[in-house]
Amino acid sequence: MGNAGVIGLGQIGAGVAICLARSSQLAAVYDVRADAADTLDGVPPVVASPAELARQADVVIIAVVNARQTIDVLSGPNGVLSQARPGMSIVLVATVSIEDLDAIRTLTDAAGVDLIDSGVTGGPKSRENGLVCLVGGSDEGVARVRPVLDGFAKLVAHMGGPGAGMAAKIARNVIVFGGLRAGYEAAVLCRNAGVDVRQLSDVIEASSDSVGGPLMLAIRDDPASSDQDALMLKDLDAAIDLARSYGITLPLVELARRTDQAVVGLADVMGEKA
Repeated sequence: MGNAGVIGLGQIGAGVAICLARSSQLAAVYDVRADAADTLDGVPPVVASPAELARQADVVIIAVVNARQTIDVLSGPNGVLSQARPGMSIVLVATVSIEDLDAIRTLTDAAGVDLIDSGVTGGPKSRENGLVCLVGGSDEGVARVRPVLDGFAKLVAHMGGPGAGMAAKIARNVIVFGGLRAGYEAAVLCRNAGVDVRQLSDVIEASSDSVGGPLMLAIRDDPASSDQDALMLKDLDAAIDLARSYGITLPLVELARRTDQAVVGLADVMGEKA
């Protein structure tokens, strides 16, 4: 008999439920749609309430959309916390702000239930054990839910204490959406210069193993040099000049130019305001 329950059967929650059913760890699922589990392989029918799910599951995974929905499924006579008991753990995989996470933790702490924050990435592969979990919590708390996390994820990374998992997911989103902006600005230059964007994408992919990713300077052991800063400034100035020739602006490039020393790691960025 499984000991995990999943609340919210959207893209992420459905994938988690299917994986846990496959590993024989799924006890119950809940969704506001009574038929949400009907087409999910191996997943049992939706139970009547979050409370009923919590009665059957020691590890409750909450995969709803936002903080308001999280609080709704936790609270009240039909909520998860109405079934609070020693040994119960809640794993929050919805992305919420740290302020909202603190409010949610106030509720779980008051009920004596351990809350593990677990930002996830890799949603399109969620049904194939393809999620990556960025987990925040005590060593003991994470160890308690680790078998369940391993049951649906390809990688479980313990990022630190309570809140660290959510902070890491938020930081991951900065890279994702910042990268989309960088790609947009590059594409604008390409369109104006008559460059084949698909060819540029192939070039970036082919050179990625030697050029490095967006955190390459943040994690390197050897310090950055003024030569690296000078090279970056030269290249950014070239991009700004090219954009100017087409009468366009590149806000992300201009920000990188203004904060050049922090970008290459020559300045202490702890607490820096961009």
